[in-house]
Amino acid sequence: MSEFELLRNITIGQYLPTDSPVHRLDPRVKLVGGALLMAAVMFNSSGVGLALDLMAVLGVLALARIPLRHALRGLRAAWPFFAMVALLQLILYPHAQAAAQGSLLLQWGPLMITGASLYLLVILLGRLMALILLVSGLTFCTTVTELSHGTERLLRPLQRVGVPAHELALVLTLTLRFLPLLAQEMERIIKAQTSRGADFGGSRWNFVQRARRMFPLLIPLFVTSLRRAEDLIQAMEARCYLGGKGRTHLIQLRAQPIDFVALALVAVFVAIMFVADFPF
Repeated sequence: MSEFELLRNITIGQYLPTDSPVHRLDPRVKLVGGALLMAAVMFNSSGVGLALDLMAVLGVLALARIPLRHALRGLRAAWPFFAMVALLQLILYPHAQAAAQGSLLLQWGPLMITGASLYLLVILLGRLMALILLVSGLTFCTTVTELSHGTERLLRPLQRVGVPAHELALVLTLTLRFLPLLAQEMERIIKAQTSRGADFGGSRWNFVQRARRMFPLLIPLFVTSLRRAEDLIQAMEARCYLGGKGRTHLIQLRAQPIDFVALALVAVFVAIMFVADFPF
């Protein structure tokens, strides 16, 4: 039944209390620093630059004392998406111009692999992996409550133009909290139906067949999600929740000098990534 254990492969939303220097940073610093690193990853089209970005993300995970094996486990659940993206990239890439330049590597019917398409595919997959590791690392070293308070404080200046900072922070908190719960519920449904004779196996690489067998699980998962959402609404109404207007805060965030140093280091690294001209 190990192949049906979905919760351990969903790393986004899980918190690991390792008491590292990254854990002790202000959540606003971690949010802003994470956003800067995401921008560096998404807008860097160089292979060398992307490798440096990926090394920086892995360095942050090491500084946060997150086991590398546990961090990479989050990529396992995304491999069908990676395979689909790779197939679309190889099919939709304009190969005619690349083939005319003599960079054709392999042709199998309508499928053509050129040096340019293969290079862009590696860049795209590396970018997706770095983003998943970055988001997972942010939740590894920051509790959901800290993320909620940090997001609300960062969005508070926008309240003057009508942006509901508290409500957006609440949506973020609920989203991160429900991801592991949905994975756990999906795992429970799969095991329950498997014990009754349902077959959700198949080849690991035949993700189309496995995805087709997962379709019957969507309805019970959808019903369970609505039931959990309804229970949450009733619990919030029972506690007289009325939104963020006029709401006070027990926890007051105060940045320390180490927070400014960490944010400055991240900003300098991202600036170098944008300014540097890498050969390829």
